[in-house]
Amino acid sequence: MDLQLTRKKAFVSGSTHGIGYAVARGLLLEGASVVINGRTEEGVQRAVRELEALVPGADVSGIAADFDDAEQVRRLADALDGLDILVNNVGLFELAAFEDISDDTWQRYFDVNVMSGVRLSRHAMTSMLAQGAGRIIFIGSESGVNIPADMVHYGVTKAAMLALSNGLAKLTRGTGVTVNTILGGPTYSSGVAETVHQIAQAQGLSTDELKTAIMSGNATSLLERFIDPGELANLVLYLASPLSSATNGAALRADGGVLTAML
Repeated sequence: MDLQLTRKKAFVSGSTHGIGYAVARGLLLEGASVVINGRTEEGVQRAVRELEALVPGADVSGIAADFDDAEQVRRLADALDGLDILVNNVGLFELAAFEDISDDTWQRYFDVNVMSGVRLSRHAMTSMLAQGAGRIIFIGSESGVNIPADMVHYGVTKAAMLALSNGLAKLTRGTGVTVNTILGGPTYSSGVAETVHQIAQAQGLSTDELKTAIMSGNATSLLERFIDPGELANLVLYLASPLSSATNGAALRADGGVLTAML
């Protein structure tokens, strides 16, 4: 299927690894021009080289910015002109007891997980609405619907992201611009892989044993395994394409059946 993404200009936040990296690779394979992002210049340039090797002839570049710093985000946004596709992917997560989460940590989670999307979307929507076309996609989580007790701060920010996306979609009425969220399930991103590896070592288990134990303990997963980042990226590609023109203001699940509601 031709997704009609050739020569479309896309920016993917937090895309030097994990889900964002898989999204950037998929967009490049579809012929889009992609700007990736990470916290350090070294990491960004490494990912650019990797993507150029994976997708010969790819039009890929990168901009380093830490989304915990509003000024860096402002400079990043100023460097992004004429975007057709914005993928708000960057995010923080960690396991933490509620009583141990400080005010500073709450603020950092809101700055990175929520305000990154506010700042980038505010910049991108102006030109998208002016040209009458564009796609804004938030990479959300089922944790924004079913808040995990051991990651309350993460779940709350993902719920806020879902609300932000829905509200922005209402500003696109009668235009060719759409705003949607993907509710991902347990995904074996690089960050999750690192966490699983650390826990497995501490418990004297192999990584595969712990992965199996984690998903076996997830009573509602229909997939019964971790989701691959590329599986989420496939849905992003569809939402980024002109083919998804009738999908707007939606939260689409790619959660492996973890959420039990019918809608």
